[in-house]
Amino acid sequence: MNEQLEQFVEAREALLNHGVIAYPTEAVFGLGCAPYDEVAVRKLLALKQRDAAKGLILIAANYSQLLDYVDDRKIGQDVRFKVLSHWPGHTTLVLPARDDVPKFLRGEHDTIAVRVTAFEPARQLCKTLGTALVSTSANLSGKAPCTTADEVRQQFSDQVAWVMDAPVGGATTPSTIINPLTNKVLR
Repeated sequence: MNEQLEQFVEAREALLNHGVIAYPTEAVFGLGCAPYDEVAVRKLLALKQRDAAKGLILIAANYSQLLDYVDDRKIGQDVRFKVLSHWPGHTTLVLPARDDVPKFLRGEHDTIAVRVTAFEPARQLCKTLGTALVSTSANLSGKAPCTTADEVRQQFSDQVAWVMDAPVGGATTPSTIINPLTNKVLR
């Protein structure tokens, strides 16, 4: 078994055991977990000291991995191309959430922030695991985000079940966050 595939087996085990994982994204390391796992999401929120009302971002290898969370019916044909033309890429979109998306993911919103990443290590992780992942910067609230696997291990030690050993991408800023239905840039 090649080393990357072996790593992903460990990541899958971590997810199955309600674990929080860390992986490189375009600019910083992300902390993530399975979006459908309330135990893991609450663990991640506590670890980050993040207010659940804010909601979380999901990353995916492709748009189909987001269809359990995005209410695709509310994206009109007139804006569909504009929405999907951002991906894969370094842009997070705020889209209508399905009615059954729990508050622990979307916070106090009727939308959910999602990104089909173009960053190959994160994309391969989602693809191999067969799921979108919660993605929030790997840092305690108020501290600078981690940019290496070693920084993640130092800051979180055994609170993170699995860390992907790969460098972050070349981006110098976090993803842009846009609501393409209102054209509002949120970050």
